[in-house]
Amino acid sequence: MNEFLTVCPRNCYSTCSFRVFVENGKAVRILPYEGNLATPEGPCIKGLSYLEREFSPSRIIHPLKHNGRGGFERISMTEALKIISEKLLKVREQYGPWSVLLYKGSGSSGLSNDITSLFWKLYGGATTTYGNLCWPAGLEAVRLTLGEVKHNVPWDLAEAQLIIMWGKNPAETNVQEMIHIDRALKKGARLVVIDPRRTPTADKADMLLRPIPGTDAALALAVAKVLVENKLTDERFISDHVSGYDLFVKSLDISPADAEKITGIPAQAITDLAVMIGQTDKVTFVAGYGLQRYSNGGQTIRSILSIPVITGKIGRSGCGFNFANLQGYIYDAEKEPDSYYPDAVNDLPFRRTISMAKFAEGFNNLTSPGIKVAWIERGNPVTQLPDSTGVRKVIESIPFKVVVDQFMTDTAMMADIILPAKGLFEQSDIVSSYWNPYVQFKPKVAEPPGEVMPESEIYYRLAETMKLCENIPNPIPEPGNENFEKWLAGRISQNKSITLDDLRKGPVLPAEVEETAYHDLKFPTQSGKIELFSESSAGKWGVNPLPCYVPLEDNEDKKLPFRLMSPNIASRIHSQFGNMEVIRCLTEPPAWEISVSDARRLGIKSGDLIRISNSRGEVTGKARVTVRVRRGSIVFPNGVWLAEGGGVNALIEPAETDMGYGAAFHNTGVNVEKADI
Repeated sequence: MNEFLTVCPRNCYSTCSFRVFVENGKAVRILPYEGNLATPEGPCIKGLSYLEREFSPSRIIHPLKHNGRGGFERISMTEALKIISEKLLKVREQYGPWSVLLYKGSGSSGLSNDITSLFWKLYGGATTTYGNLCWPAGLEAVRLTLGEVKHNVPWDLAEAQLIIMWGKNPAETNVQEMIHIDRALKKGARLVVIDPRRTPTADKADMLLRPIPGTDAALALAVAKVLVENKLTDERFISDHVSGYDLFVKSLDISPADAEKITGIPAQAITDLAVMIGQTDKVTFVAGYGLQRYSNGGQTIRSILSIPVITGKIGRSGCGFNFANLQGYIYDAEKEPDSYYPDAVNDLPFRRTISMAKFAEGFNNLTSPGIKVAWIERGNPVTQLPDSTGVRKVIESIPFKVVVDQFMTDTAMMADIILPAKGLFEQSDIVSSYWNPYVQFKPKVAEPPGEVMPESEIYYRLAETMKLCENIPNPIPEPGNENFEKWLAGRISQNKSITLDDLRKGPVLPAEVEETAYHDLKFPTQSGKIELFSESSAGKWGVNPLPCYVPLEDNEDKKLPFRLMSPNIASRIHSQFGNMEVIRCLTEPPAWEISVSDARRLGIKSGDLIRISNSRGEVTGKARVTVRVRRGSIVFPNGVWLAEGGGVNALIEPAETDMGYGAAFHNTGVNVEKADI
């Protein structure tokens, strides 16, 4: 039995290191790796399920071709690549490269994903997407305020005396963070959770505030007003390091009494929270991603961030604002993909883009040429994009579709050709995290089953077949893990402080990482200070240059009685892992969670079939009556496949956030009723 140190590359906060034991080419055991200070206790249930995932009988391990009768037939990889090559060359000749849609999701991370852009540049470009479904409103809000997106290392959370967990539920979605929270609590720290739901994280809290969804900015600004009026701010810090404070103070027109009417939280509780923050030396604010998935999401994050700014809780151990930590992204020039922003894509081949948040609308507006071929990898857009009914229709309209995936997802079911994707253990890679700042090596520890080949090899063979590499020496690494590792070594050679041999020994903290973010109190903004007043926010996004509360945008469903929320849960990362038997055995099946009071009023009991509807359609499913949901909310986890009874995104309006081109998933209003049997 051989032991390897590896890392989970999924789109998850934690990016856990763990030890994997391989016997006869198969992973048989997973144990923690204590050397990663952020994730010393090993992976979550999803990480443990890799023992099943990589060798699941439902995994796609051979290319499949749609048979025209609703099913698929197995074909060889040679035949599949020949069909794809001929199709790509034909549409490029007839319509140009923009007739191909390249859809890249975030199902897995690593430097290997860079090969995708290399291939499509050789092809001459493609129509791509911009924006992001996850976090861009919050990223932009932090950047506008602090100049850079980073926070203290995860284990510094144990030094906090007060933790404000605002719209995040790490007990399910970032379990490793709970290690550091528990350490802080054992030392006497207090935990405040602000969330419309009573989550497992909230069960540990000293105080739970449950605002009406989408009103968090009003709560934050009322807290700021109390801090200012009671002189609980840090005047020295503000004078030296904050720009726009006087204008910010003048703009504070939401009192606790006003906020009570907006948020549903008692005014006294708001005042108590403000005093608690103002009278505590070390306070860390941890903001989740769900609260910025509204049309006012960016301004919400700016408003919450104003609290640690005016109390001087930036640049110190035990303090700060934890949203995302991009310090480990040392191989990304801009610390995030340019494709988040359509005006930032400088590569001419990719200048034609579609908003991910408004995908169907953008697709239908394309002309000269229309889309003739779609290439979809690392994503499941039919399940995950807003307005999934519209998305499904436009994908159906594409004459030829290639999907690269490990499983028969809702999107894969629509493909003409399915290519099997590599698994965790089947190619080396280098992975970074947006929570802990480590750079980590993921070694190849097993051979791929069937005809699975790494995506880099797929692209190499396509490029060779299509003669895209003539007169261009080695643009894509040749097949073979040894060749790929040489490519990785060259890729990271720009950072002289880390070598591939260093990474083989374990997770590495880059030399430039600040364990206490902004410890030097230098902020790469236009003014060189923290900017509460941001001219860039007004100029770039057309929003108020000051943090402010903006009621959710009007739409025809706004007056419907329920606010739909689709959070992440412990048993899946978006649309991944829910099909694993080990997870299904240990978790309850997905259900629509509704409050006790709403259920009583509508005559609904747990297990009843209910209908959830709005102007975009309706979905039916089983109810789960619970005290954990706030009155007026209906909750269903995101990422549930249609085959599992999902389809929640069919109800979600295709709308963008106020900045960053994010998706305003939680703007959605719905009606709920007991379904006729």
